[in-house]
Amino acid sequence: MGFVKEFKEFAVKGNVMDLAVGVIIGGAFGKIIDSVVNDLVMPLVAAIIGKPDFSNMYYVLKGNVNAGTALADARKVEGAVIFAYGNFITVAINFLLLALVIFMMVKAINAMKRKEEEKVAAAPPAPSNEEVLLSEIRDLLKNK
Repeated sequence: MGFVKEFKEFAVKGNVMDLAVGVIIGGAFGKIIDSVVNDLVMPLVAAIIGKPDFSNMYYVLKGNVNAGTALADARKVEGAVIFAYGNFITVAINFLLLALVIFMMVKAINAMKRKEEEKVAAAPPAPSNEEVLLSEIRDLLKNK
């Protein structure tokens, strides 16, 4: 089998196409979650704790950095060692919200699957042709 033919067979398999669709949807979904976190959740958190932006939260371990200096400017100060924990907080909140949304989606899908399985299990299977014939013979023998 030629390389091109083998690659074509691999590329058009259902699993590869499903993965490609999943990656594209995942990227779009990630942007939605980023917007939810940055535009909806973070302002509420900022209103509660009084910090408008976690990304500029840092601690100076070494060096002369004025209080209130933006993180980007603080990193430019020569000899300064910056412990920038604010971005980690933002990413952690993004992850937790994404995990929560995914969990709720999976939970809803599983509930729909369970309902469908219950419907299928609730309906007893129809008797086979042999069972119907045997039942008719039994009924005829009873009547005689």
